[in-house]
Amino acid sequence: MSATENPLEIDEELYSRQLYVLGHEAMQKMATATVLVSGMTGLGVEIAKNVILAGVKSVTLHDQEDAQWSDLSSQFYLSENNVGQNRAIVSQEHLSMLNGNVEVIPHTSELTENFLATFKVVVLTNSSLEEQLDISDFCHANQICFVLANTKGLAGYVFCDFGENFVVYDPSKADPAPAAIKHITLGNPGLLTVAQGHFFVDGDWVKFSKIEGMTQLNGSKPRQICVKGKNTLEIGDTSSFSPYQHGGIISRVEMPQKHSYVACMANPKINTDDTKKKFRYRTLHAAFQALHTFQNKFGRLPIIIPWQADADMLVELVRIPVMDQEQENLIRTFAYGCMGDLSPMNSLIGGIAAQEVLKAVSGKFTPLDQWLYFDAYECLPEGEQLTEKNCAPSLRWADCCLWG
Repeated sequence: MSATENPLEIDEELYSRQLYVLGHEAMQKMATATVLVSGMTGLGVEIAKNVILAGVKSVTLHDQEDAQWSDLSSQFYLSENNVGQNRAIVSQEHLSMLNGNVEVIPHTSELTENFLATFKVVVLTNSSLEEQLDISDFCHANQICFVLANTKGLAGYVFCDFGENFVVYDPSKADPAPAAIKHITLGNPGLLTVAQGHFFVDGDWVKFSKIEGMTQLNGSKPRQICVKGKNTLEIGDTSSFSPYQHGGIISRVEMPQKHSYVACMANPKINTDDTKKKFRYRTLHAAFQALHTFQNKFGRLPIIIPWQADADMLVELVRIPVMDQEQENLIRTFAYGCMGDLSPMNSLIGGIAAQEVLKAVSGKFTPLDQWLYFDAYECLPEGEQLTEKNCAPSLRWADCCLWG
């Protein structure tokens, strides 16, 4: 039985601000949703924290690895005493206290298809490329929403695949101000004239109220419009209606939108209209993919002595047919800092990924389509040359946060 057939009681005091933004229907959908977050490093725990606070039914924390010293740079629920303990189990002890309405479950075994099939949303943050591809294919084929997120130093990304038939019930398109109606003609199509201009666009769906004369439009099903001029809209067949007299308001309404996602690892669909940024983010995409190859080959991340050789190797592994100097410099900068695990980056990317999870479970607001990349390399000190010494791993918190 769906949430709308058997509405769940929502704690309005706890979720007051969230209810104002999302509404009861979306919150009821969230309250029945099961979410898996795999990888309890700094990024994974940030995503899990946000989703738990939002009020889903349950969040399962998956990790087969034990805490390491390097995790302490950004995993805020780990301490020195937890090194050597499973990250999911330690994190569950803290995360379960954030929201008593959400069940928080640790899982330390392999992710099997039978296990994955029990979730509405699956989030991966610390997986190999092979695991990412296998799990994303399984989720796509079984109508399970899939979110992939990762950060390496001052670069990160979020990827979404919500299947081929995902419906957004409230796309969150900015509503133009309602317009006062001046006149409506009888005809097919009928022409509506507004009193003082409008901000509607072709394809908008609208509703009508307070019309005198042509009352058949008041409270009728939404109609799709076509903009004909600064003050004129086509509103469909009005030929059988009563003649318009005066008054009335026309307002835009949200209509459900169907979204169809595809697997696009090789040819990423990146969220930006800026051509220069898209070129930069495609380079970062190639660098992240090459990093998987590097890890498979050497069993580690770059920036192990000799660090310059690791950067050279990563450049060679990047699959860009003709690479210019700007791209090579970006890849080298990525290589020098990709062992860094930074709380600010995890907070940003984790917050975005958690928002996509909530979009997936609520059907509220338009999801990413499909890759979002971000980097903050302008934060690096100007004029300071990166050296083997200042890029070396360190147990000191400040160094750990900057370079890993």
